[in-house]
Amino acid sequence: MPPKPFSLVTPASRGLSLALTRHLLRTTTMPVYATHRSDSEDVMKNHILDTLDVDPRRLNLIHLELTSEPSISAAADKLSQLLPPDSFLHTGFFTGGILYPEKRPSDLDASKITETFQINVISHLLLIKHFSRFLSLTQKPDIAKWVHVTARVGSISDNTRGGWYSYRSSKAALNQVVKTFDLQLQMNRSQAMCVGVHPGTVKTDLSKGFWGSERNRKLFEAEDAAAKLIEVVSRLEIGQRGKVWDWAGKEVPW
Repeated sequence: MPPKPFSLVTPASRGLSLALTRHLLRTTTMPVYATHRSDSEDVMKNHILDTLDVDPRRLNLIHLELTSEPSISAAADKLSQLLPPDSFLHTGFFTGGILYPEKRPSDLDASKITETFQINVISHLLLIKHFSRFLSLTQKPDIAKWVHVTARVGSISDNTRGGWYSYRSSKAALNQVVKTFDLQLQMNRSQAMCVGVHPGTVKTDLSKGFWGSERNRKLFEAEDAAAKLIEVVSRLEIGQRGKVWDWAGKEVPW
């Protein structure tokens, strides 16, 4: 039987992640597996498929809670059960992120710092742990893309404004995760590469408090940001692995 590629978006229920899921359904023929943590499966499926003219059987939903390793492990097992034989991950977007915009040290709160690192870093590490088994070790026509959504503010060399202590540092940590996992893929001779992507400022709940600021003159609708990221990722070549790329295809410095 020929190998069967599929796409994965986790989580996939709103904002940029929802737009990524819908764009993959609209512009590819692959089945798309998407995770969610709330609402019933039927409600979420209708939400994602709303107005799309695609075969609804291509969308498969899996419950996953980013803050729970047992939930992440169970979701990976569920995906394994759902996949037909000879399936392999072709494109995966790992999108979990949360922002508490501390402006000064007195704004720092231990519980919010912990939550930020739990979602922005630890969940990404655990998704690698439990979902990387779906990457292929055998030769395929195209190298698989394992993609973490990060942010330019995670760049240490580009930090000229300060602030956002926990978000900046968690994204810098995520960028290190991208590099480290890509090196692991190379050592394992996996037919995959890992990269990070910066979507720009997207008009979602995460960035809502900053839509009117001067530094956010480029404000993207989620659908436009998703289209740009998927285009950038599709064009990445093997020599561009292990790095962070922005919505315009430009490398983001460490």
